[in-house]
Amino acid sequence: MKPVVLITGSSRGIGAAVALLAAQAGWAVAVNYVRQADKAQALVDQIKAQGGQAVALQADIGVASDIARLFADVDRLFANIGPLRGLVNNAGIVDRVERVDEMSFERVERMMRINVVSAFMCSQAAVLRMSTRHGGEGGSIVNVGSAASRLGGAGQYVDYAASKGAIDSFTIGLSKEVAAERVRVNCVRPGIIDTDIHASGGLPNRVRDVGGQMPMGRVGMAQEVAQAVVWFLSEHSSYCSGSILDVSGAR
Repeated sequence: MKPVVLITGSSRGIGAAVALLAAQAGWAVAVNYVRQADKAQALVDQIKAQGGQAVALQADIGVASDIARLFADVDRLFANIGPLRGLVNNAGIVDRVERVDEMSFERVERMMRINVVSAFMCSQAAVLRMSTRHGGEGGSIVNVGSAASRLGGAGQYVDYAASKGAIDSFTIGLSKEVAAERVRVNCVRPGIIDTDIHASGGLPNRVRDVGGQMPMGRVGMAQEVAQAVVWFLSEHSSYCSGSILDVSGAR
């Protein structure tokens, strides 16, 4: 039997790096994706080629019914492998560069639904399976936040920064609720990381443009964030809950 971890938005970037490292650490991995089935399956194939266990599961975590289906699929497909003991709330979006006085209601609502509400509802589903209060054996929830929560995102995407500020508060609050139920809740806050999320926000050259301005003279890599996430998943961080760890290169 292996512990199972569900990683939302894990077909690419930080999520994919977490999936690979978690599999190497002995987790069976549920790889969640929305549209990029080919990338998700390629990641699953890579994990299996290395001797791990993984399944690709399609679901839009911005849709309540998809979240319910996602967790039901995890229950069904991993029933003979092991219990759900880990959740990484990694899925998230940015939008194009805009000031607050230019943002539409629809943009801000979508940002909060995908970046914040989904983390609440996925965590709820995980707690119902992990918590000793509900008959579970414990587990670990890791939220992927952002250093933007303390920087503010002014002139670019204050809505994104605010959504990640909500994740900070959510991490602290949920950790206190379930601390006595053998469920730990922590947060990793990346800085500027070399992934394609910047292109989706309309800044495809951001990594190249700002790397030399960073305190360490470079941006971070997805694998460096993954190391922190998998540490929080593991028993090596057994007395950490409600912790927020910056992986931002002193930014």
